[in-house]
Amino acid sequence: MSKTKKLYTVTKKLQPKGGHSGRKKARKTTVRPRYVIAGVALVVLIFTLPYLFKIGDRTRGAAPPEGNWKYCLDISHHNGSGIIWDSLRVVVDHSGFTSRDILSARDIYPLSAVYIKASEGTSLKDRRFKENWEGAAGAGIPRGAYHFFRSSTSPLEQARNFIEAVGELRSSDLSPVLDIETIHKGCSREELCRKALVWLEAVGSHYGRTPMIYTSDSFARDILSDKIKADYPLWIARYNTVPPKTVGWKLWQFTDRAVVHGLKGEADLSVMK
Repeated sequence: MSKTKKLYTVTKKLQPKGGHSGRKKARKTTVRPRYVIAGVALVVLIFTLPYLFKIGDRTRGAAPPEGNWKYCLDISHHNGSGIIWDSLRVVVDHSGFTSRDILSARDIYPLSAVYIKASEGTSLKDRRFKENWEGAAGAGIPRGAYHFFRSSTSPLEQARNFIEAVGELRSSDLSPVLDIETIHKGCSREELCRKALVWLEAVGSHYGRTPMIYTSDSFARDILSDKIKADYPLWIARYNTVPPKTVGWKLWQFTDRAVVHGLKGEADLSVMK
């Protein structure tokens, strides 16, 4: 086989110099195949680097705050299927980050609780609730159910929707949770709190347990009434290494970007005092 290198020919038109009129001359240059290949490879690398880093990051997540904590996971259909319930562990690597790699573990913690989305508004039921609810029970993980509150609809109908989705609770199940994160346009702080109390009282009466409130630090400060904060335990979302400013919190969701062994993707992870 001949070892002569093939050349690609590129024709470039040149303007005549000095303003002289005349025919345009053509100059022929050659580009070696390896330079073409290298250029294409560089373009591909530039566009795929972010994707490659994203794939790599999936094995490592946010670092938990310093301290002696118990860990709590909350999930919904967004976490997908294929949860390996009996393998769920919070793995912290030697750099202090949550990791999916058991071999990199500095510390390994069991889950002390898992909260599972049951319902939202007056009619939506999480499509993976039953699957997740039974999975947690089968793995012996203490489980609780939560409802995403909509201030624009009837709180009593929302309470009925939650009770229909969850059914009866076992004595080992955790208290229900009301997730309050939004307030619809035109709804006052007073109206939202009044409606939330209707849900809390209806669900609390049905199950004979005091529900917990999940909300953000700022929502608790600016929207929730003093009565709600005084009468119901608080689960505060504050994505930071510094604990919530809200007084009296029971759980602190410190990230939505943790990775948990046995669970795909990123997860919401909380700590308990």
